[in-house]
Amino acid sequence: MSISTGERPSVGERPSRRRHLFSRALAGVIAAAVVLGVGELVAVLVGAASSPFFAVGATTVDRSPAWAREFAITTFGTNDKPALFIGMSVLIMLIAAVAGMVEQPRAPYGSAILVALGGLGIYAATHRPGATWIFAVPTVAGLIAGILVLRVLTTRARVPENSAAADSPLPRRSFLLWAAAAAAAAASAAAAGRYLGARIVGAAADRRNFTVPAVPAAQRAPRIPAGTDIGIRGATPFVTANQDFYRIDTALQVPQLTTEQWQLRIHGMVNREITLGWDDLIARQPVERVITLTCVSNEVGGNLAGNATWIGYPIAEILDEVGVAADADMLLSRSSDGYTAGTPLEVLRDGRDAILAVAMNGQPLPFEHGYPVRQVVPGLYGFVSATKWVVDWEITRFDRAQAYWTQRGWAVRAPIKTASRIEVPAAFAPTSPGPVLVAGTAWAQHRGIATVELRVDNGPWQSAALAPQYSLDTWRQWTWQWQATPGLHTLQVRATDLDGNTQTEQRTPPIPDGASGWHTRSITVT
Repeated sequence: MSISTGERPSVGERPSRRRHLFSRALAGVIAAAVVLGVGELVAVLVGAASSPFFAVGATTVDRSPAWAREFAITTFGTNDKPALFIGMSVLIMLIAAVAGMVEQPRAPYGSAILVALGGLGIYAATHRPGATWIFAVPTVAGLIAGILVLRVLTTRARVPENSAAADSPLPRRSFLLWAAAAAAAAASAAAAGRYLGARIVGAAADRRNFTVPAVPAAQRAPRIPAGTDIGIRGATPFVTANQDFYRIDTALQVPQLTTEQWQLRIHGMVNREITLGWDDLIARQPVERVITLTCVSNEVGGNLAGNATWIGYPIAEILDEVGVAADADMLLSRSSDGYTAGTPLEVLRDGRDAILAVAMNGQPLPFEHGYPVRQVVPGLYGFVSATKWVVDWEITRFDRAQAYWTQRGWAVRAPIKTASRIEVPAAFAPTSPGPVLVAGTAWAQHRGIATVELRVDNGPWQSAALAPQYSLDTWRQWTWQWQATPGLHTLQVRATDLDGNTQTEQRTPPIPDGASGWHTRSITVT
């Protein structure tokens, strides 16, 4: 009796087919890496924003609905950008693997998939702020190289049935050599692109050579009094170190501007349109101020707030010089990467310390925090005030223009809500019965904190001891002595600002105008 082998592969043939399928999938992944690597390298000649990978990422961020953005921040916090990069990379690898598996010499379906992906990259790059048709060149160059690599590798992955290598448990040696060479070329191109891009711009050297402006004695920030920082282990320091300061923005590639390149164009509803260069800015008298910033995405009890010493130049003085129209009510600021924020003009001219900052905690601004120039405005959430890498001011009206996040349904004016959080002891931390020190931070920028109260297990509210209030524009620390008894207990905190506004118990999400509610912490006493 004979057995047909035409419909079903034998046991010996299955590993060979799986191996060939894996080889083609690997070919697709390497081809996609070549597209991105070559694109990154060619983007050096065009502009960083034309990089296909980052252009698609930036477009993804821009087109994402508000709920998706908030989910990313809530889930990943300040790691939202690495999470996006990882997610994009995994998705690209999966699609590229499929492209490799379906690629055939006479039916280039895989190449068509790469072309479709390249089309997305071209669309994203040419729709970045300030882009022209030339922004498509890096993606096109990468696409040509990637398809060539895909065709070569998938051809090398094919093994004739009568070949001695057909039964080998490994891919063909020639395929492995070509694949290794292509992968090395892709990695080298990407690394060279990043390195050369930074070297050509020269921003790192520019920052190293930056001299922090000398502030006249009359404009220096008052010394921070003893006791303002409670100095308790586990509690937030009064001044946040630069490396610990939260970073939430839409920039997937941190803009690299030098002081020579930086300009601030001021136009719109003004008597005199001007463009400030770096020399024009630093010719002004600088001021030094300690100011707390808060992100609107901060959840109740969250850590998206920070306090720093800033050196910069008063915004109000610049506005007075250009002559703001009487019916203008908004400053629409724009960063070098196209992000916009709309700030009420009355807030910038009411006497508060709104500044164009150039230094942070005695150092040049970190690139991630806006080097060489950013806005710092006390009392408003960052999305309507704290534009980094700021290069453009349009004086306009709220009924004529919308900023990046207001176009997506977020609040227009967004003053910071009174907030407080428990920091010590940690949640569910084992605690012994008896006296327990509870500590935390409260803030109500440009209003100041009047009282902080705590309660245990829905009991009566009790007043906390407040550290000295440095200024109305900084947060304030507090402590409270609790006589802890055995068991699981719930602690809650609320603050009242100097305007008499007490935090509400009602929980609301951060969007559109900031979270509300009492921070609650569970403590186990054993």
